[in-house]
Amino acid sequence: MTKKPARRSIVSSFGAMSLNASEVQADEKTLDVAPAPSLPTTPRVPAGVIGAAQRTLSDIREERDRLQAIVDAGIAGLAELNAELIDPSPFPDRLPDDGSAAFDDFKRSIAEDGQRVPVQVRPHPDAPERYQVIYGHRRVRAARELGIPVKALVRQLTDTDLVVSQGLENASRQDLSWIEKAVFARQMEGAGVRARDIRGALSIDDPELARMRSVWRAVPSDMIIAIGRAPKVGRPRWVELAALLAADPVKITTAWKILSADKVRAELSDVRFQIVLGSLADANKSTEAFNLEMAAGGGRSVGKAVFGEREIRLKVDAKAAIEFKAFFKQELPALIERFEASRVER
Repeated sequence: MTKKPARRSIVSSFGAMSLNASEVQADEKTLDVAPAPSLPTTPRVPAGVIGAAQRTLSDIREERDRLQAIVDAGIAGLAELNAELIDPSPFPDRLPDDGSAAFDDFKRSIAEDGQRVPVQVRPHPDAPERYQVIYGHRRVRAARELGIPVKALVRQLTDTDLVVSQGLENASRQDLSWIEKAVFARQMEGAGVRARDIRGALSIDDPELARMRSVWRAVPSDMIIAIGRAPKVGRPRWVELAALLAADPVKITTAWKILSADKVRAELSDVRFQIVLGSLADANKSTEAFNLEMAAGGGRSVGKAVFGEREIRLKVDAKAAIEFKAFFKQELPALIERFEASRVER
C-alpha cells in the first residue's frame, strides 16, 4: 500500500516567513504539497566575526532604506529643527570647496523648491537640546543661511554607528573625491571602527584601504586640507605623492613652501596638487642624475662622485682604490676644517 504524501501547513513548511493576513487563514488550513525533489545542500557559513560584521552593515542599510521609504511615502514624523541648534558631525567627510558657485546654486534651489530630502541628525552627546549631523551638512548650512527650519530624522547613534552610517551614505555619493574618501576612512579608523566595517561602509577592498592608509600616513592632514578636494586627482597620483614624501621627509618642508605661495593658494585644488607633485618629482629626478667625474688635470679619471639630495658617494676605480683610500683618510680632517671655516665666513 502506498502512503499518501504528508499534509503540511504553510506555516510549518516556511517557518519564520511572514505572510499577509489575507493570505493565511486564522485556522491555518492545510494543503496537499507534493514532495520536493532532493537538492544538494550547501554548507552554511558559520556565524562568526564576519557574519557579525555583515549583520551590522545589513542592519544599518535596512534602517537607511526604511527611512528612505518613510520619506518617499510622505509619512509624517519628521522633526523641524532650528538650524542654529545643529552642529557638524564630529567626523567631517568634506574638504574645503574650490568656490562657492555650486553651493550658491544648491541654496537657491532650497529657497525656491524647499528642502525635499530630510537630513539625519543625532542628539548631541555633550550638549542638551543640540544635535549633530549624520549626513546632510550642505542642507543644514543652506537652511541656516536662509533662516528656515531643517527637516530632520533624529536617530540615537554611538560614534561608531554614526561614522558607519555616514560612510554608507558616502558610498552612494558620486561627488566625493578619492582623497575625501581616504580622509573619511581615517576618521572611521580613528574612531575605532573595525577595518571590515570601513571596507563595507565605503564599498572598498582591503588593498584599497591599505593604499588609503599609505597616503594619510605619509601626507600630513593639514597639507591635504591645504591642497583641497582635488576632484580630478585619483588614487595613483595621491599614492605617488605619498611615496615621494615618505622617501624623504625633507620634501614635506619643500611642499609647504610651494603651498604657501600666494599664486599657488589662488589656484584650484587640482592645480595646487599638480604643482606640488610636479615640483617634488622634478627635484627628485635632478638630484638622482647629478654625477661628477673625478679627473686629474691631465684628464686621467680616478672615479665618480655621486651627489644625492642627502648623501654623497665616491666610486673609485679599482686600480686607484687602495691609494685613494689612504689619501682620503689622511686629507679628510683638513677638508672638514676647511668646510667648517667656510660655514663661519658665511
